[in-house]
Amino acid sequence: MKEEAKPVTLRLPADASRQEQQGFARLCTLLASAPVGSTGVNGHEHWIQAAKIKKLYEQPLLAAAAHTAIDLVDQGWTIRTDKSGYTFTPPLASGDREREKARVRRQEHLRRDEQLRQSSVRRFVENMERTHQHGDRLVSIFNLMRDGRELADALERAGASTDIIKPYVQIVDASTCELTGFKLHDIWRYFRHTWSNAYATVPGRSMPILIRDAATEFHTVIGLAAISSPVVQIAERDHWMGWETDQFLEQVRTNPTVDIACWLARRINSQQEEIYVDDLLRDGILQPTDLTAPTPEVIARLRDDAERHRQRHHQASSIREVRNIERNAWVDRATTDLFRSKRSSALAETLEISTVLGVYLSPPTAEGLTKAFSDSKARTQMRRVVRRARGERVGTVIADLTVCGAVAPYSALTAGKLVGALAVSPQVLTAYRKKYARPSEIASAMAGRPILREPRLSFIGTTSLYGTGSSQYNRLFWPADVMGGNSNVRMGFHELGRSRSFGTSHFSSETVDALVRLSTLRGSLVRVNNLFGEGVSPRLRKVRLGIAALGWPANELLKHGRERILYGVPLVANLRDYSLGIDEEPEYLINPELPEADTRVAEWWFERWCHQRAARQDVLESMRSHRLVRPVRHGARVPLPIGDGMQAIDEEMLPIFTT
Repeated sequence: MKEEAKPVTLRLPADASRQEQQGFARLCTLLASAPVGSTGVNGHEHWIQAAKIKKLYEQPLLAAAAHTAIDLVDQGWTIRTDKSGYTFTPPLASGDREREKARVRRQEHLRRDEQLRQSSVRRFVENMERTHQHGDRLVSIFNLMRDGRELADALERAGASTDIIKPYVQIVDASTCELTGFKLHDIWRYFRHTWSNAYATVPGRSMPILIRDAATEFHTVIGLAAISSPVVQIAERDHWMGWETDQFLEQVRTNPTVDIACWLARRINSQQEEIYVDDLLRDGILQPTDLTAPTPEVIARLRDDAERHRQRHHQASSIREVRNIERNAWVDRATTDLFRSKRSSALAETLEISTVLGVYLSPPTAEGLTKAFSDSKARTQMRRVVRRARGERVGTVIADLTVCGAVAPYSALTAGKLVGALAVSPQVLTAYRKKYARPSEIASAMAGRPILREPRLSFIGTTSLYGTGSSQYNRLFWPADVMGGNSNVRMGFHELGRSRSFGTSHFSSETVDALVRLSTLRGSLVRVNNLFGEGVSPRLRKVRLGIAALGWPANELLKHGRERILYGVPLVANLRDYSLGIDEEPEYLINPELPEADTRVAEWWFERWCHQRAARQDVLESMRSHRLVRPVRHGARVPLPIGDGMQAIDEEMLPIFTT
């Protein structure tokens, strides 16, 4: 069920100067009468000048409010003036699928085009498109695009032959493409800029992937993907997996087993063992006996210590100290204020859990577990253990498919489905496991020694770009034996539900900068330092703090109105128990070591999807529109904005293709 659009009244705080109040009033009056879509075209500076606002940087309240208001109108919000202020109303989702897609696409293009206007991005694109010497050949990024006319003609001639397209997976690392001399990451980045939404790096783990075509001389790019750290909490995903806390505990309550009891006991022990305590003992916060017989006073001292070091962490000198420590100096990292605070807090929680729940698990039995459920305090501690286990493993055994799609002309052949299947194939799972079979930064900093986390994935989630209409993940299922599994098992992308349309993707960098500056000047009690280990989504927290500094409703303004469909690919049969760590070994639905998986997936895709599309004349004609002759008109080329002072790339500088 879609939420109704909720209007919000926005005005500057009471301590804003008269000049700021008047400037905001003029801006809102202008924006209220602006045609839909005109704000994004004209840019923030145009509206600031039109409202006769001068020296905006010297008016941080007005700067944050003005940039936020412009972004909201960019996204389709309307403004109505009244006595109490300015009422902003978010756009209603259209019931028409194509109109809704167009609305979302326009919203996404605003930030993407803002990024493509940046001089550094334009230089990157231009350098990739110009020819360079590689061996005895002149090559450019255009050599990695397939001419649509050539591909369409080849498909017409070949009929059902699978030799025309030969897809394979290439994991993007620091190496260079042997055929073109480009860095693999630069190739991936160039084609990522052709997406509808802006390119942004993802905090945490990230493994970019190229899907290339060995049937062409330079192995043209079919599509790209990226496996990244997941969103920590997605209710629909967690419930579907069966590891949502209350759902899991209800299952355990109705069927308590010794295996679950043993797992809870192991979790409590490992949580305590993986916390560095030498400095806590040295500073008198703990005594050795407190670790085996904790008292409420000890737990209180640890919490006081955590708060004291949390406050110290937000001092600038502490921030510089953390950033200057080498990654593998685990004791040094553990003793920083950031991790001292985290360790004291975690140890206080663990000792409290052990005190209350431990008595029912010594020894761990199904009977003891049943008794624990009759104790409300023990149930509370069980919830904490499960949440901690899920929080620890969500970033290691679960990943998100944050980028997935095909480029022209392959996209006309539903190659997005090919990319989706290959993105969860054995080669990708093996590469991910090898890449991240290394000490966890946060866990190792908490323990003061290297701690390895499980790198074998159990589940990969993703979302559609649009919340309505067809998606490349629709009906994307295949027999597991395509990837070396059981032929009776069906693998693929299951629809889990819909996202909550919440985030910061609708705010420009100008707005984020203004909001961050305002929150800093207003003395926010919570500071975001962009240090690994502080918490998830620093951009979201910064924007929220800035909106709060304006006194505006952050929860309403952070709703970007772009509902998306959630999908998930379970990779193991014991999804819940392996994901939580109850089972130590994954029961894979595929063969992670299958060497010929790329070929088998490609054959399945060609027979299931590509062959049908290639037989349609309208599809072939659409492919032929992607040409590599001057002027280059190709859907895989980055669409650099023109106008507003931006010049088109000189076509004379581009390579000449005669095919």
